[in-house]
Amino acid sequence: MIDTITSDELKDILLNGTPETIKKVITNIHPADILDILHEDEDSIKALMDNLPNDVVASIIEEEDDEDDQYDLLKLFSDAKQKEILDEMSNDEITDLIGELEEDEKQAILDKMDKEDKEDVERLLTFDPDTAGGIMTTEYISIRARNTVEKTLKFLQENTEEDTTYYLYVVDPQNILKGVVSLRDIVTSSFDTAMLDITNTNVKTVLYNEDQEEVAKKFQKYGFIMMPVVDEMDHLLGVIEFDDIIDIIQEESTEDINLLGGVNSEERLDSSVGESVKSRIPWLIVNLFTAVMAASVVSFFEGTIAQVVTLATVMPIVTGMGGNAGTQSLTIVVRGLSLGEMSKENATWIMLKEVAVGFCSGVIIGIIVALGSMLFEGNPVFGLVTGLAMFLNMILANIAGYFIPVILEKFHIDPALASGVFVTTVTDVLGFFFFLGLATVFLPYLI
Repeated sequence: MIDTITSDELKDILLNGTPETIKKVITNIHPADILDILHEDEDSIKALMDNLPNDVVASIIEEEDDEDDQYDLLKLFSDAKQKEILDEMSNDEITDLIGELEEDEKQAILDKMDKEDKEDVERLLTFDPDTAGGIMTTEYISIRARNTVEKTLKFLQENTEEDTTYYLYVVDPQNILKGVVSLRDIVTSSFDTAMLDITNTNVKTVLYNEDQEEVAKKFQKYGFIMMPVVDEMDHLLGVIEFDDIIDIIQEESTEDINLLGGVNSEERLDSSVGESVKSRIPWLIVNLFTAVMAASVVSFFEGTIAQVVTLATVMPIVTGMGGNAGTQSLTIVVRGLSLGEMSKENATWIMLKEVAVGFCSGVIIGIIVALGSMLFEGNPVFGLVTGLAMFLNMILANIAGYFIPVILEKFHIDPALASGVFVTTVTDVLGFFFFLGLATVFLPYLI
């Protein structure tokens, strides 16, 4: 039977327990659960963390998502204590932490690190943070290609302080990657087996300057738990682990969702009022200008609206439904582009599919709207005008939902950034034009 402990009980132990009790209890507690307690009682953070071992404090800091919050936790301790905590943290996490700090704060942390780790972190800082080099860790175990299984096992026993994983990378004396070998293959092979004999030389790698989003796609494609990072000459620089990729996928998804909504990719729920206003105002201004374009189309048909006032009641339905259809198409296409699912081979088929979907949706919704408008106005021609405008706008909405993100992608503009604004503009302008234009043509039958 597994013993459970509530957050209140854990909090009480962290605050009042003896070092022996705390050490025993936290053995089976994940650092993320302790971090939750810290978030619940921010006034007691220092007291809660004071009795924790340095390696647990380091793990808690690494669990914190925001680098500023990580730094705030680290600053709670004295310089000497900070040095001990930094010794327990992985170098890639330290790199992420100090990458967002001011130069003097960054240097203060580097000065607390030992020479080897400091040089390692300084090298990691030279890579773009949004590339494979920026998210990799240099704390891994590499195995010499000339070794036997026996020598490799002895080496692993002597290096248990490293973060040994299920897969090890085999390199030559020049640190050029030769392949990958699993621990399972090592422990099931005879001692005199040469490492190259059990090494898989068909290893998938990522270049240090490859964008993190492309790296995430490779992880998703192959289902790996880690991948090696190399330079142009195949020198092994580091490894990327799956937990880092989860963060990247979440970050990229959040960015795309924000951009589709016309919000800065950095805005979060806890952003300040000033940050949120600064994030949202630019796109609201852009939306204002696009709304003016739609309004100008309406003003062109003022005479028609003046003679058939009911048009003003129905026309928002035409544009609104067109906008919804365009957004549906846009969402699917942007996702496909983001995940690399759209290629030259299937692009034409996808386009024809969206046109077909727009046609079918336009027919179905057009008929429903036509019947409703006819009953509402008591005029079959009014229903015909409304239904036909709805049909045309929904087809064009789906076409716009496909072409706009594709065109933006061709110009190396993030499709999630501006697609929504352009699709809405197209559906509003064309929706008003189709509806009011047809109403003008059939005006004698509507009066």
